[in-house]
This record gives sequence, structure tokens and C-alpha cells, in this order.
Amino acid sequence: MKYDRIWNFNAGPAAVPLDVLEKVNETWFNYGGAGMAVMEMSHRSKEFDEIHNNAIALLKKLMGLGDDYHVLFLQGGASLQFAMCPMNFLGEGKTADFINTGAWSTKAIKEAKLFGNVNVAFDGNEVDFMRLPKQDELKLSDDAVYLHCTSNNTIKGTQFFDFPKSDAPLVCDMSSDILSHRIDPKPFGMIYAGAQKNLGPSGVTLVILHDDFYQKANHDNTTMLTYKIHIEKNSLYNTPNSFGIYFLGEVLQWIDGLGGVEAVEKINKAKADLLYGFIDDNIDFYRGPVAKDSRSWMNVCMRLPNEDLEALFIKEGREAGFNGLKGHRSVGGIRVSMYNAIPLKAIEDLVVFMKAFMAKNG
Repeated sequence: MKYDRIWNFNAGPAAVPLDVLEKVNETWFNYGGAGMAVMEMSHRSKEFDEIHNNAIALLKKLMGLGDDYHVLFLQGGASLQFAMCPMNFLGEGKTADFINTGAWSTKAIKEAKLFGNVNVAFDGNEVDFMRLPKQDELKLSDDAVYLHCTSNNTIKGTQFFDFPKSDAPLVCDMSSDILSHRIDPKPFGMIYAGAQKNLGPSGVTLVILHDDFYQKANHDNTTMLTYKIHIEKNSLYNTPNSFGIYFLGEVLQWIDGLGGVEAVEKINKAKADLLYGFIDDNIDFYRGPVAKDSRSWMNVCMRLPNEDLEALFIKEGREAGFNGLKGHRSVGGIRVSMYNAIPLKAIEDLVVFMKAFMAKNG
């Protein structure tokens, strides 16, 4: 394999497209004739201004966002947004609905309770987070300011494709599946995502706010945690992660070059169909615990007949060039994280390994 690289199934920070790595490497010391690397540029410079605004424009193109959406590149990860969102939109007497589908939703609920009322419209703890709710299971408030959901559960391996419906705007943490398949942006008042899974390196947090929703925000928060400040300053109130924004823009160009999100969706579906199909054909050895209608395309979780076999699978997989197969420490098992940058060939190779491992140990 070129550069002696392995197949990287890490859950995040995760694989980035090799084409992007090569392009960034070529311009590392002298970007666009500027005589310096992007990470050395002033964030107030003409060169970086172009990089920054091009990334915003391309993201809007790929997601079908109009001029009524604000795009921010912030810091602090999705974890900071767990608090920043309710700090800006909740307050005394205000309620937000939450769908709890896993660890990250649980953390978001904990933070929101510091700023207003929280109604848990569905608590996935009751089903061990092994499936997503049906629409008629949601116990929604009549006066919710927003409905929060997490689109993809990296730990348990569930994913929304049909988003819940509510009279309130949707607020969604899309950290682990943004741009992996097409969505209709209209129901969303806010989308946020850490970059380190599908958008590039860690350290950049994408925040998208519809203007109608943004107009309802509080503006009397601490400066750095007020959306109004960052919108007015185009994410440049303080020094941003300039290299991360540049890299994110290159990943967006890569997606655009493939044919946009529609093309990426076809590849991701093919990967999921192949891997889940093999698991379903060999359920006596490989078991997928997630309900079939809730399965994630991004994080495929599975169990083997016992933990000793799982440890051996991880060890031999690493020796065979497959990294990051160990399940999250809280649940164990095997997890295959196959974000946009993971090609179909990686899953084809993994299935060959899984077949041989089963033949030897089944």
C-alpha cells in the first residue's frame, strides 16, 4: 500500500482522505506562493480570508444552505456546544426537548439542565441505546424552544436517517456523520459538529445556525460563548484554528470532486451493505446487537462468541493492517468506524480478514 499506510478505523480523530493529505503536503512550506505555510499566516490576512470564506461557501453548496444560514468555525468541540447552545437559547421558564440516544446525548442533557428546563422526550437507556425511537414514542412538549438530537451514536452504533418531527426547530449534533448522506436542512434551527470524524483534523467545531432560530438567541452571555459575537466577526473574534479550517476546506473540495454528498452517500451505503450483509450471513459468529432499522453507516458495532475471541480479533487485525477495531471502553466488543474517508476497498479487505478469522476460530 502506498506510504505503507494501514486501514484506519479509529472513531475519532479518524482517517482523512489520502488525496487531501497529499495535497496539503505539497503546499506545506509555501501555500499559494505566499512563501509560508497556512499555519503561519495571520488570520487577518487576505490569503486566509479567502481560505476561510471559500470553506464557508463550499459547505453551503454541499449542504444546500441558503443565505439565511450562518456558518461558524469555532473551538471547544461538540462538548462546548452542549452548554453554549442552551446558554444562548434557554433561560428561566424555557424548555428544550431532548432525545437521548447515547452517551453524547446524555452529556448534552446534563449541560442544558444548567440553563433551563429539559424534557427528555425519549430515553434510550430503557432499551440500552440499541435502537432509535419511533415518532409516536416521542413525548414532546407543547412549548419547546427546540428539539435536540444526536444524529449518530458512535459508541453503540445507531444513526438517524429519518429525523424526528416537531413543531420546534431541530438542533442536532452531527459530529460523526455530517456530509455522509443527504439531509433536508429546512427543519434544522442549528447543526453542530466536531471536525475530527468527517471534516478533517480535531480542533474545529462547525456550527450552522438558521437566521430565524438565531434571532431568538440571548445576547447577554459571556463574550466568547455568544453566537452573536462570532456571527458578527465571521468566526474571527479570536484567533481561530486556521490550519484546521484550511484542512476542512480541502476535505470539502475532495467531497465536491467526488460528486458531492450524493456520491459520498452511495459509497457509504455500499460499505454498510457489504459489512452488515456479511455479519447477517454469519450470525453464529459475528453478531450485530443494534436493531436493523437503527444501524449506523459510520460506526458498525459487533460482538464475537466471547471476549477472548474479540481480543484475538483485535490483535490479529492490527497485525494484518486494520487499526482501531476495539469497541469503546464502555461497551467492549468490536467497532468499525468507516467515515467518509474510508474507501470501499478497506471494507472489502476487512471482510476477507473476517472470513479467514471465522474459518480458523469458528
